[in-house]
Amino acid sequence: MNEVALLKLSYQRKRVLIRSRLSDFKGVLTRGDDLRIFEELAFCIFTAGTSAKMGLRAVESVKGILMYASKDELSKRLKTVHRFPNSRAMYIYHTRQWLKTEFNFRLKDLIDCLKNPLERRDFFAMTKEIKGIGYKEASHFLRNIGCRGYAILDKHILRTLYELNIIDSPRPPASRTTYLAIEKKLKKFAKQIEVDFDELDLLLWSEKTGEILK
Repeated sequence: MNEVALLKLSYQRKRVLIRSRLSDFKGVLTRGDDLRIFEELAFCIFTAGTSAKMGLRAVESVKGILMYASKDELSKRLKTVHRFPNSRAMYIYHTRQWLKTEFNFRLKDLIDCLKNPLERRDFFAMTKEIKGIGYKEASHFLRNIGCRGYAILDKHILRTLYELNIIDSPRPPASRTTYLAIEKKLKKFAKQIEVDFDELDLLLWSEKTGEILK
């Protein structure tokens, strides 16, 4: 049995869990408040350059103080759970204060105003005042609050695409243009094997990690 056939077989086994996870993500934007959305943005800031598990531990460590803590308070909480407590505390603090100043922290309204999917991701990936994330984690954030159609091109996804001969190198994309080109190839592959694009992203990640996380 070839790799694609094995992947489709694995999809049949994991489909219910994957769809359940995507449903959870959708609930963040439809039922969550602005703080809940910011928690997901913080998770992605914490995850960038580390791991999803470290991101989860970091978010748990600052719950309850995320909306008001100083940089020093955030850093102190992060010291035992994150590799980069000082820089991540600064990123969170700066981003939070900017969102409060510029948008009165009305994140749901902000996201609703960004109608175009590409412009929505560009906003979070390219706005300099949103610290610590690029296209991968901007995609991660939007997927985690229920927005669909974004590829999270982390090392696991890239390695799998390389092994399937879909891309020529597993190196992370160095530009927006390259990111979008790889994402387009992944969407084409999803269509070819008749697996929903968003479900495929989670499937490929779980194939490398053994887990269906976030």
